[in-house]
Amino acid sequence: MPFDFKKEYKEFYLPQNQPAIVTIPKINYIAVRGKGNPNEEDGEYKQSIGLLYAIAFTIKMSYKCDYKIDGYFDYVVPPLEGFWWQGNNANIDYAHKENFNFISLIRLPDFVKKADFDWAISEATKKKKTDFSKVEFLTYDEGICVQCMHIGSYDDEPQTIANMHEYAKANGYEIDINDTRFHHEIYLSDPRKCDVSKLKTVIRLPIKEI
Repeated sequence: MPFDFKKEYKEFYLPQNQPAIVTIPKINYIAVRGKGNPNEEDGEYKQSIGLLYAIAFTIKMSYKCDYKIDGYFDYVVPPLEGFWWQGNNANIDYAHKENFNFISLIRLPDFVKKADFDWAISEATKKKKTDFSKVEFLTYDEGICVQCMHIGSYDDEPQTIANMHEYAKANGYEIDINDTRFHHEIYLSDPRKCDVSKLKTVIRLPIKEI
């Protein structure tokens, strides 16, 4: 049975819909940086998703190629994630999505090294005749965070985030968003197939002791 990160690491991917403190280990990702409104049909965000999944599935299906990744095991491609920010502002203005900066992410299994990633970029470029120069191998050590499952529209996130701020403060922490620590979302639902009221999104915010 394929290894499923969501099931094996429930504390990171399937939190309760109440805030909790969690420490995230160093993780390797496939990453694409961009700007703009994520809802734009031909915008950078939607383009980034196509690039990410092309590389993610090239790596997943590598066992069918001559190239062999040391330590490979079958797995479910992890969910889409994203770091989000707007300028130097720690708060997100959902009314002005055109001001978003983002890093779109898909987690890599630990057995995938930089050389394997480079092979996947080369292989996908050759097969799909697409420019994957924006795709990078990103190692990120997120550290201590407050996280919560948000159910519903992305536009309704501010209330969940306010609850997370309150919970962090009540437990001796404050939100620590800066130019290296980001508002983080993990998308467990496909908005094309799921009613907006049932969308499941993990929201994770970096914190530090007060």
